[in-house]
Amino acid sequence: MKLAWSDVTPETVFLNRRSLLAGLGAAAVLPRAAQAAAERPNSWDEITSYNNFYEFGFDKGDPAANAGALTTDPWAVEIGGLVDRPGSYAVSDLAPGDALEERIYRLRCVEAWSMVIPWLGVPLSRVLNAVGVQPGAKFVAFQTLLRPEEMPAQRTRALDWPYVEGLRIDEAMHPLTILATGLYGKPLPNQNGAPIRLVVPWKYGFKSIKSVVRITLTDRQPVSTWQAMQPREYGFYANVNPQVDHPRWSQATERRIGAGLLAGRQETLMFNGYGEQVASLYAGMDLARNY
Repeated sequence: MKLAWSDVTPETVFLNRRSLLAGLGAAAVLPRAAQAAAERPNSWDEITSYNNFYEFGFDKGDPAANAGALTTDPWAVEIGGLVDRPGSYAVSDLAPGDALEERIYRLRCVEAWSMVIPWLGVPLSRVLNAVGVQPGAKFVAFQTLLRPEEMPAQRTRALDWPYVEGLRIDEAMHPLTILATGLYGKPLPNQNGAPIRLVVPWKYGFKSIKSVVRITLTDRQPVSTWQAMQPREYGFYANVNPQVDHPRWSQATERRIGAGLLAGRQETLMFNGYGEQVASLYAGMDLARNY
């Protein structure tokens, strides 16, 4: 699914395309053919001030309000487990400036809102190949920074800190999966996962773990934070799937951030629109059970 800058939340440009939605009620759902035309870029403030990073608080504005004190330099990512060259790697080792690629991806939150974001990063496969994936590796586990003195919500028991996530090895090696270090051509803001985060565009946003400090290759499926807390609501795979509802809300449609109160909801696309590239990873799987 190819997206262009016209689909992106830009830093300064604000284009209003709501004329297409004239006369539609707030509950209207746009047909797929109209989605791209109806999407409008949002402001830089929207993309950097409306997000989930629960280490800084549970309201959408808390990360932007509370992440300024986070120390991101120096930073090291410990890579270990079933790899040939385990060790502690600087961000510049994993994602040097001359290797960065721009990737314009949809982001679909499990809470049924969405954005389009231009990331800057490197394929995760590039990093894993560099450290040498051993034949027994079947999964990749990730861990977020644990620093309660700078991440205030970690001083509570709201979650089982530190935040952890995981991917199957073929998901991790897929060319769409990246480690991002930038946004709009700039370094990641703290509230968006500085200095390095995972981005997996066909999965719900909580899989794209932020502020990564540890990557471990293993032969066992890791248990992710939300899966451990509420397994009925959050599975390991977390693929965007409009046919499988969250127990408390529908996943059939989504709200595009910045579209306005009168904008209709958009239909959610299977695998967030990336099915042509990733559906083969799940051939033969029951995606209602493996949610």
